[in-house]
Amino acid sequence: MEIKRVHYIGGAAALFVLVIDVIFFRGDSMFWFVLGIALAFAALPFVLGFIGENKKEQEISDMFLEFSRNLAESVNTGTPISKSIINMSRKNYGALSPYIQKLSSQIELGIPVNKAFNTFAKDVGSPVISRAVALISEAERAGGQIDYILESVAKSISEVEKLKKERQAAISNLVVQGYIIFFIFIGIMLVMQYKILPLTSNIGSFGGFQGGINVNNLASAPAAVKTSSASDLSQPFLYLLLTQGFFAGLTIGKLTEGKVGAGVKHSFILTITAFLISTGAKALLG
Repeated sequence: MEIKRVHYIGGAAALFVLVIDVIFFRGDSMFWFVLGIALAFAALPFVLGFIGENKKEQEISDMFLEFSRNLAESVNTGTPISKSIINMSRKNYGALSPYIQKLSSQIELGIPVNKAFNTFAKDVGSPVISRAVALISEAERAGGQIDYILESVAKSISEVEKLKKERQAAISNLVVQGYIIFFIFIGIMLVMQYKILPLTSNIGSFGGFQGGINVNNLASAPAAVKTSSASDLSQPFLYLLLTQGFFAGLTIGKLTEGKVGAGVKHSFILTITAFLISTGAKALLG
């Protein structure tokens, strides 16, 4: 990912909050809560950039579908595919326009269409587009019915995009349920941490006994008791919440968009929310 101005702004904001945290809250219960805010400022620009990349990929897929349809219509009128691509490079295809203009420039320079298409597919980096371009290149090289191939490619891409949207609509309720279940899980952890564990803070384990229990061992029992405080017992809860939020977010991304990487935004939301809620509750409730 390219480092942009917004990343520096986020880093500067995170550094400012961190300095305030160290100066005013060092050793205080609010220290970790403010630290979580600093981490959120630092990570937010990267997460937003990642979300923007995913949206750009989706826009490229949509525009390639439009490009394929227009190309098929142009070829059906009898215009050669090379001339059709040059003509369509003047149209606006959003995020796909720079790639189409490069494709057109290569063809104008005399580069074969199939080779230019292969370069186009590598630049875009989409598996769907790569498969479609492979079919178009083979048809153009073999001299087959290129118009029929283009129509088939357009229909195929249309069906793929339609299935993606249907899957997202079908499991949108599962995404909401995933968030609800996670927040319920946070509530359960907080109840255990601040209601149940304090009741067990005086429970300890007897240590230092060897060779069975006798009168001398019983006499020394109070000194051998190892007690565990509620804070010690509740410390793993934070790690459990962060782990649960991270992997739950990746799972949501895999379900909705078919890619684990698409769940990064959900992982960020769940983990940072869990951290802030956990540390904030500790600061307020002790």
